[in-house]
Amino acid sequence: MAKLLVSGASGMLGQAVVAAAEKSSDQTLALGHGELDITDAAAVSAAIEQFEPDAVINCAAWTDVDGAEAEEAAANEINGGGAANLAAACTRSGVRLVHVSTDYVFDGSATEPYVESDSVSPQSAYGRSKLAGEAAIEAGGGDYAIVRTAWLFGAGGPNFVDTMLRLGAEREQIEVVTDQIGCPTWTGHLAPALVACAAADGTGIFHAVGGGRCSWFDLASETISLAGLDCKVEPTTTESFPRPAPRPAFSVLGSERGDEAIVLPDWHDGLRGHLVAAGVIDSAANAAQGA
Repeated sequence: MAKLLVSGASGMLGQAVVAAAEKSSDQTLALGHGELDITDAAAVSAAIEQFEPDAVINCAAWTDVDGAEAEEAAANEINGGGAANLAAACTRSGVRLVHVSTDYVFDGSATEPYVESDSVSPQSAYGRSKLAGEAAIEAGGGDYAIVRTAWLFGAGGPNFVDTMLRLGAEREQIEVVTDQIGCPTWTGHLAPALVACAAADGTGIFHAVGGGRCSWFDLASETISLAGLDCKVEPTTTESFPRPAPRPAFSVLGSERGDEAIVLPDWHDGLRGHLVAAGVIDSAANAAQGA
């Protein structure tokens, strides 16, 4: 039976990873920020040495993309320095590290899906901090899998889908951008893939996103439709909604890893799964929609 340590266990993805690990009968130590601050190198080392896991899945991160623009040093301390601490401790103890990264390491100017070996060029402080974490892990010399994902949604944390559900219930009309394209990814699909990755042998960078691609407008429209909300979704542009951090216009991730590739179900399936889990639609309606 594998022993897994999950850092960042109280976050949206961390909660899903812990649930997936426990479901697969792994012995799991779930540590939220209150139990383990990954910027504390001594605490990281102590946790790994005491529990002696077979693998660590790191879901701890600074995820406030816009806030990182004003606090890049703080974001880098967690996303860069924290990842470095985990990599160093895992390497010393011979423990595999599965680390979650992001599409924001790319500049978003591509027209074809980004694969693992494509050149990185983050345009935001958040993206730079996550890339620093990747670099630290790669330099650590241990057994690792850096798993880049994108457009996450799920229970237990703020996300785009739940925001659309709330706004759709409150308003007659919402405007959503059409000029950002990506791969919506349900934590309910990503989490078990991360647990499986912890037990696998492949080392290096992996891409793992929901199948297919769409715009935020498409995702909002499908969410409102499935939920049966009486709200009109209108298209708009990124330029009309300026934010502190630049968003990649094209965030579609693909893989060149062949048989080692992490393949997740289509984003439509993930959206329906999330809405069923949240009680927004029932499982019978989900089955009918998926038929």
